[in-house]
Parts: sequence; C-alpha cells; structure tokens
Amino acid sequence: MSGDRVLREVIRNAAIYIAEEMGVVLRNTAYSPNIKDRLDHSCAILSPEGLLVAQAEHIPVHLGSMAVGVENTLRRLREEGEELEPGDVVMVNDPYIAGTHLNDVMLLKPVYAGGRLIAVVANKAHHVDVGGSVPGSIGGDVRELLQEGVVVPPVKLARRGVIQWNLVRLISANVRTPRHFKGDLMAQLAALNVGERRLKELAGKYGADAILDAWEYTLDYTERYTRRKIAREARPGSYEAEDYIELPGGGLAAIHARIVVEGDGVKVDFTGTHRQVDAPVNAVYGVTVAATTFALKSVIDPEMPFNHGFLRAVEIHAPRGSLVNPEPPAPVSGGNVETSQRIVDVIHRALAEAFPGRVPAASAGSMNNVMVGGGSWAFYETIGGGGGARPTMDGVDGVHTNMTNTLNTPIERAENEYPLLFVKYELRPDSGGPGYYRGGLGITRAFKILSEEAVLTIMAERTMTRPWGLNGGLPGAPGEHYIVRASGEVERLPGKATVTLRRGDTVYINTPGGGGYGDPCRRPRELVRRDIEEGKVSRGAAVKYYCFREDE
Repeated sequence: MSGDRVLREVIRNAAIYIAEEMGVVLRNTAYSPNIKDRLDHSCAILSPEGLLVAQAEHIPVHLGSMAVGVENTLRRLREEGEELEPGDVVMVNDPYIAGTHLNDVMLLKPVYAGGRLIAVVANKAHHVDVGGSVPGSIGGDVRELLQEGVVVPPVKLARRGVIQWNLVRLISANVRTPRHFKGDLMAQLAALNVGERRLKELAGKYGADAILDAWEYTLDYTERYTRRKIAREARPGSYEAEDYIELPGGGLAAIHARIVVEGDGVKVDFTGTHRQVDAPVNAVYGVTVAATTFALKSVIDPEMPFNHGFLRAVEIHAPRGSLVNPEPPAPVSGGNVETSQRIVDVIHRALAEAFPGRVPAASAGSMNNVMVGGGSWAFYETIGGGGGARPTMDGVDGVHTNMTNTLNTPIERAENEYPLLFVKYELRPDSGGPGYYRGGLGITRAFKILSEEAVLTIMAERTMTRPWGLNGGLPGAPGEHYIVRASGEVERLPGKATVTLRRGDTVYINTPGGGGYGDPCRRPRELVRRDIEEGKVSRGAAVKYYCFREDE
C-alpha cells in the first residue's frame, strides 16, 4: 500500500510539472507581449471526466474556472454527438461555457494511452483583441455579449491532428490583431502537444491504470485534507459581508456573501447580490467559482495544491440572473477582471471572523485594465496596485494581487511594439492605508500617444470606494486617472471610460493602495521614519495618521 502511495505522489507531482512545462512552451512561442511578457495564460491537466487534477502556478481566474469550462465543454460536445478522438483539439471562448470572458480562448485536447482516454490537457490565453466595439475588447459602451467580440462555441480547431485553417482564418478576419491572434493560438496548440507527449511518456512508464488511479487518489486526498483543515481551524458559524462594484456611468452595485462554516465544509451563498446589469461588469459562474475558491484557499491553506478535490468541500450558490451568475446575453468582459476582485474582497472580509489573524486587509481591488489602439494595433495591460497589509507585516508595494498573477509589460517591449512613449512609472506616495502594518503602495504609470489618433478604454475599480482596512487599519487611497491633453488641458476620467486620444496626449493611471492593518498610532517610530525617508509616506501624512510629532 505504501508503494502505491509513493507512485501516486510521483504521478501527482509529475502532472504539476507537466502543466508548468506547458506554460513555458506557451510563453516562449507566443507572439503578443500580453502572453510572452505579461504571462497572461494558464495551463492545467484534467481527468477524463473534466475534473481538475493538476495546474501550473498561473492565473487564478483562469485556473479556478478551468474545471467549470472543461466540464461545460465536454457536456456540450456530448449533447451534439461529437466524440473526442486522438489528435482532436477543441476551441471555445463563449464565457457562458468556458467560464471567463471572450478574450480568454480555451483549448483542450484529449490524451489517449493504450487506446484509453487518460486525461485532458487544457489552457487559456488572454488574446489582446477578439473584435468588438473597442480595441482590446474589454469595456466600452456595450449592453450585450455580441458587442464584446467574436463568440466561439465549442468547435474542433483540429480533427485527428489536422488543423482547421478555415476556422483560424474566419476568426482572424474579425479581430484587430490577426498576426498576434494566430501566433498565440499556435502557441497554445504547441503547449497542448507537449502536455500530451509528457503524459503519454508517464503512462508508458507506469501504465494507464496507475495514471487514472493517481487522479482519483489526488482528488480524494485533497478533499480529506481540506475538510480536516476546515474542521480543525475554522470557527463554526455564519458570516456575512458586502462590498460594491462601480457601474459605468456612476452608481454602485452590491456583492453580498453569506458564508456558513459547519463541520468540515463551507457553504457560500451570494443571495442579496445585485441583479445582472446591461454593462460589462457581470461575472459568469466560472469566474465566481474561481474567485470564491481562490479566496477560501488563500485563507484555509495557501500552500496546498489546488484541484477538484478542494471544490468537493465547498458549496457555492450564486442566484441566476445576478451580477455573479448572469444569463445570456449579458456582457461580461469586465466581470472576469474586476468583479472577480470584488468577490475576493467580500469573501475575505467575511472570513476575517471565521479565521482570526489570517486574513489581510483589502488589496487594491482592481486589475486596472488599460486598453489603447487604433486601426491594426491594440495594446492591453493590467497595472499593479497595493497589497493589503497582513496580520504580521506590511502590504507589498506595486504588485498584481488576487485574481491576477501577471507581470507588467516591459516599457522597452511596449514602446518597440506600439506607438507609445512611457513618461512615468513609480510608486504612489501616501497611497497605502495607514496601520500598525501599512498597506502597500499603488502605482503611477503614464504614457504619451505617438499616433495621430487612438481609442483608450479604462476598466478599473476602487475610484469611488476604497480598499478597506482591518483591526483599526485605515483604507488605502482610491484610484485616480486622467489625461493631460497635448494642449495642456487636464481631463479627469471615471474608473470605466472610453475616450479618443490624439498625438501628444498623455494618460496617467494612478492605482489604489492596499488597506492598513491595526492601529496606525501604534506603528513603531523607526518604521514610520523609514517610510518618510524612502518617500513612501509624507511627513504630513505621518503626523495626521500615525500620531507622529512634527519635531520627530
């Protein structure tokens, strides 16, 4: 029995590293800076039934929704009488099936060994543009899904190893950046091929039965471990929290969660959340699952591997027709990137009582999406913010938090690829929420337009509300965005906006800071002095919030 357990662990860990290798291949062969430099992609391995068994350390919103997306896709194929044969590759980006938004194109491929289906390899990659009303395909004045870009239901991109080039040409003709689209799609295919080859090698060494047995063991073990952690370390009870998404044009929409910790399981109920809206901030169910499980796992045990076994210990109810489980044809592009962040905040705030001393203050709460383009080019990036202060240390300055795990776009790469000139990239002083432990600082990033005309879209949050503090800590600074026109006129922007830019206009993005943790007046004097010396906290803010004397 112990020998079997060792073999299962060998296969489980091998699968994780196969997913990691798939990610390396995808990154190295991709065309767009968004994937090659920002690493906006994710890879995973699933059981023949579509249950997530292994993943790389990629994007939480991709990975947490992967099981939902693959399961939905396999079901749709069965309903349509389609068989998954060796060499087939299925492509889908319909958010109501794949589980995120149209930019995230999901590919999956069956893996056969000895004539048996032993696994499904899958990946998601954020394509910079998939058509729609604005360059970048996120946000804008849209009221339905079709305005956000090309919708692809589950279709076979390859049949028995033969790529369906007519399909590639059809979609490429409907996006603004066809070269990047085709190049990134081929990179996704290459990653699947490597995953398939490695799993076949594993099956050749240990046998198909051992692989399938290892999947079952992996899921059962993770479920038992999760339930044991909940039973031993969580305070039983019912906990509620509410936070708000900022709607385009003004106004707030509530996201409400009630978490019940009972025995060795957790139930999360989003009843009381705002109904779905005719604006691109709805989060499909896959996104809600991803954000909820990420928030729970980060508190229960951030180090444990994540797979479908964790989902067995968690029950999620998201009312149909709500902001966190909309019905078609509601637009959803921003739900993936922004509403997901707010779901994490709500879950964390509710868990602060269930797991005392383990939940940080709110982080920036926004991916701070910036899209700009015109004609045949489109640039997309997310900009980091402040990490929430933690129960034992300060928040991290200028970092991507929670549902994003991407990097920044290197300025040299962006300027080489697009008609942009970056003029500022620095931390925002005084943006971190004061506390015994200070919230992380937000970022100021600014660029000038060098083309004659371009369209800018911002999809951001925390411009009307602020990332909350905990245990006496104060909130972080809100985001603030504006344009300095070539004429010198300053134009303030809301958190969600689409505007036309012209040569010489400069866009300034100031991202939110993280909330503080604990009483700021108790922060050690030497740390306050260090913050002042490093330019992270002004002397005036130190006097106002940290009880610092003028003569200190």
